[in-house]
Amino acid sequence: MHLFLEQQLRSAVSRHLRQTYGVEPALIVELPPRPEMGEFALPVAFELAKALRRPPRALAQEIAGAIALPEGFARVEVAGGGYLNFFVQRATIAAGLVAGTATGLAPRLEGKVIVEHTNINPNKAAHIGHLRNAVLGDTWVRLLRRRGEAVEVQNLQDNTGVQVADVVAAFIHLTEPATPKAATTRVERALADPAVRFDYLCWDQYAAISQRYAGDAEALAAWRPEILHAIEAGGNETAALADRISTAIAQAHLATMVRLGIEYDLLPRESEILHLHLWEHAFRLLRERGAVRLETEGKNQGCWVMERAGAVSAEGEEETKVIVRSNGTVTYVGKDIAYQLWKFGLLPLEFGYAPFHTYPSGHVAWRTDTAPDPSAPKFGHGSWVFNVIDVRQSYLQEVVVAGLRALGCEREAERSIHFSYEMVALSAACAAELGYAPAEGERRVDVSGRKGQGVKADDLLDRLEARTLEEVAQRNPEMPGEEQRAAAHAIAIGALRYFLLKFTRTTVIAFDFKEALNFEGETGPYVQYAAVRAANIVRKAGTPAAAAFEPAWTTYLEEAAHWNLLWLAARLEAVIDQTLEAREPAILAKYAFQMAQTFNAWYHHHPVLQECDEAKRAFLLTMVEAVARQLTAALDLMGISVPVAM
Repeated sequence: MHLFLEQQLRSAVSRHLRQTYGVEPALIVELPPRPEMGEFALPVAFELAKALRRPPRALAQEIAGAIALPEGFARVEVAGGGYLNFFVQRATIAAGLVAGTATGLAPRLEGKVIVEHTNINPNKAAHIGHLRNAVLGDTWVRLLRRRGEAVEVQNLQDNTGVQVADVVAAFIHLTEPATPKAATTRVERALADPAVRFDYLCWDQYAAISQRYAGDAEALAAWRPEILHAIEAGGNETAALADRISTAIAQAHLATMVRLGIEYDLLPRESEILHLHLWEHAFRLLRERGAVRLETEGKNQGCWVMERAGAVSAEGEEETKVIVRSNGTVTYVGKDIAYQLWKFGLLPLEFGYAPFHTYPSGHVAWRTDTAPDPSAPKFGHGSWVFNVIDVRQSYLQEVVVAGLRALGCEREAERSIHFSYEMVALSAACAAELGYAPAEGERRVDVSGRKGQGVKADDLLDRLEARTLEEVAQRNPEMPGEEQRAAAHAIAIGALRYFLLKFTRTTVIAFDFKEALNFEGETGPYVQYAAVRAANIVRKAGTPAAAAFEPAWTTYLEEAAHWNLLWLAARLEAVIDQTLEAREPAILAKYAFQMAQTFNAWYHHHPVLQECDEAKRAFLLTMVEAVARQLTAALDLMGISVPVAM
């Protein structure tokens, strides 16, 4: 309701200013600091005064006396030096909230929106740092879809890159006999053994080969390029081994993400970008446009490079980015330029597709393939692309956009959005608990896959669920074990997702078990508790909440506590809109916490089930139901469910 009213107010004020003064200044809509000052405040008279050379208060009074108030508004008053304070019709707003009408949300991005997120290299188990990407991306998808946008979710698989090549090298070279055939046998044996977590095994293998390379430059110079060449060429034992490993890891990653309630529509693979000649076509376009050049001297001799427009090195030379290495292999950013062109439908080539994973919901995730499947949905051809990638990749994202601009794709370059975020580290206490001793005075420990240092995502989820199950079982000993486990899962996932969302994207997070699982303070369990409490009140009442707002209840809305809670609940759609415009999911998380706090404080002073006055009890119960619905919706947008008990 809040967003709908704000839109109506903007329209009415703009129309009045245009018709009366022949001007239409930018409108800033604020929330007054106190309820007695109204629901909306506009400082437009101050801006108008500059243009008309008149006192702002006099202009505000003139506007207040003449403007036709839109539907849902009761009156307008002038405050201070010229503020216009607008008061809504409280009963109308309450009735709309109870009925769930007039949200004001509508699509704003024309065409399909492609959101690419998660993108874990398919070479080892997912860790906590990857979860921030996945949770941010999934929440962003949920928000866009709530506004009505058509969204396609993609999860790129870099199955031809250095990380996969290094794990292949580990299986081949760190155990005798050192051949692709013997390594394939070892991999198949591990995959067939139910006691072996293959993604965990690859975690260890990746750390082991990284240590070997750190002390053996000769092995690094020989093994990595050889394996990269074999993988990119395809049709050989090494490429088949890499495909087997990366496919198994991708399946493990999807299983991990299912625990978090995250689904994808398409898993594009870089192998198809190469083998179906998407990169070859993109590379030809880049050469024809002069966007890349072949270096004939210096450290990048023999490489194809792209200049980074406007960036200058310490030596005063324009910085460049290698697109194709001197040995002929393509860098990540080269393949990503081709991938970005495909997302926008700018390449005359298409992937083949094959079903890859069916979720419990029945939704199917497809994967790119060399052979077409006529039953596959139409993927790609987006109008907007959001790439959820950490801030360390900002430069590479700039190169991708520079590639689009060099090809004359200005519109697509403007609509290529790097949805960046800072990294996740471990708090000193968390690191110590996991066996990573922080240095003296060190407050956090950085995650490093090459060092094998970090919290594996599934280990983290297991720990969270185990700790939560202890708490749930202690609080609800009569609850059946299966229900206890379901509640523990919902609370653990809520704790983790909220912890990863409550910080702004530019904040480095130091993950801490105790802080995330706390049932008090700004945590997921605290917000879930408020939603559970509200649902339990409605359930215990014995009678359902009213389906419509009764006119006789209008008098109750004059009490500040009641109105403040209802008005806060009515702001959900406006908060969704604000979150989308700012591209900052932390705004939604803060709002959910504020609503939980406000509801808990309100209920402390208004115990619904003990209210003797039947009319007031019915009003309070209806309020609780409306708040529960809005709070549950806010949690769902963050991928957090409401358990049956806490």
